[in-house]
Amino acid sequence: MSSDKKGPEAIKVILIGDSGTGKTNLITVTAGYKFNSNSLTTKACSFIQKIYNKPNGDYTVNIWDTIGQEKFRSLTNIFVKESKIVILVYDITNKNSFNNLSFWKKIVDDLLSERPILGIVGNKMDLYENEEVKDYELEEYAKKIGAKHLLTSAKTDSESIGLFIGELLDDYLSKDKKERIQSFALDKRPNKEEKKKCC
Repeated sequence: MSSDKKGPEAIKVILIGDSGTGKTNLITVTAGYKFNSNSLTTKACSFIQKIYNKPNGDYTVNIWDTIGQEKFRSLTNIFVKESKIVILVYDITNKNSFNNLSFWKKIVDDLLSERPILGIVGNKMDLYENEEVKDYELEEYAKKIGAKHLLTSAKTDSESIGLFIGELLDDYLSKDKKERIQSFALDKRPNKEEKKKCC
């Protein structure tokens, strides 16, 4: 885990969801590039690397863009493994992409032995007038699976997704720290043979 300031291992974040939800553009603007309205369907998995400056050091995060098309879903499974933060992405103008979040969540549950930090992003808020998913539906589902959520637009709000990933990173680092403290405490507990007998 990349809890060391200079640790070589990056923290893996993946964006997963149906094809056409805007995952590639969310990652593109996070990397500092301009939104591309002509972005094509992702044919392979790729990632960008981003450094997050936190009070206790700098953390390298690899943010992965995964294939969302039905015929490539088995390949997507390969890239779910080792993920520490999983962001489920849907298109607010496409109710099916929201309903399918449970499918993507199941993939995560099946492939990861440790529960990741979960986030949900409703993308394409610039098309709010065509919204098919109500806010309360998002809030209820996020509460059900224990996820933070964000409504945004890769086209009109390039900063929000990067900030959201930063929040999820804070949650991961807090969880990681607690687990290491608990592990340390368990390792230091004396066993029965080590306990001193009273005189």
